[in-house]
Amino acid sequence: MTLRKIQLPQWGAYLYESRHKAGDVINVHHHDIHQILYAIEGEGMILINDQKHKIEKDQGTFLAPFTSHSIFSQTSLTLLVLAFDIESLDHFGEHKLHHRFFHTSRFFTPDLIASSELRQQLRKMLYEQTSDDPLSGWALKIHLLHILLTLTRLVERTKILDKNSLRTETIKNYIDTHYYEPLTANDIADKLGISVRYVNTIFKETYQKTPIQYLMEIRVERAKKLLRETDKEIITICFEVGYETLSTFYRAFKNATNMSPKQYRDLGQKNKQS
Repeated sequence: MTLRKIQLPQWGAYLYESRHKAGDVINVHHHDIHQILYAIEGEGMILINDQKHKIEKDQGTFLAPFTSHSIFSQTSLTLLVLAFDIESLDHFGEHKLHHRFFHTSRFFTPDLIASSELRQQLRKMLYEQTSDDPLSGWALKIHLLHILLTLTRLVERTKILDKNSLRTETIKNYIDTHYYEPLTANDIADKLGISVRYVNTIFKETYQKTPIQYLMEIRVERAKKLLRETDKEIITICFEVGYETLSTFYRAFKNATNMSPKQYRDLGQKNKQS
């Protein structure tokens, strides 16, 4: 088995295109760094530690160092290859990137939301690699970390048996981690490629509420925590939890608690003093 060396730039990662004609074979080899292979066009087979996987658009492979792998392209196949040295990212967190996820090679098929996020981050990395901005190295590390976070969360989600349950958990996870964005029912449905009505139906079957009702609950609960535990201005809290206007925030908060944010904060302070 051949060791293929990849020369990385100073910031520790490199994203490049790997094109294969129909019938091309990349013989078994390995690398001494991590790699993510992400298909953006075509079909083929990839062999990972003697396990064969069919790979097509928006599917990929996470390869830990020294993982033997080979590729056979059944059609014209285009992969984006993200090679990186995990040690170059250590200083981004106290716990270092020693999570078990990074020690195991795996094939992955992201859901529509995860694939949308991965494609966007890969586009941003391609842009930054061609930029003369002195901050590009910093930006590239941030985008790489976002990709790794997306993949780790994808792998760690609860194992789901049926497609509707998978979609429901995907919706909930997306709201839990994006509640501060200006989300609408159409946004969520578009990301899953299904109708708003169907999104509402499958979500209500599990949680007895629509995704937007759940979104409002998440925002209000987060606002309540900030009102209790911080002295942040109400307008700042409004902004932090995802509301564009103070009037909309006040209306949603009062509908949920029967009091205004100020009344809620004042009551909390009064209870602390008594």
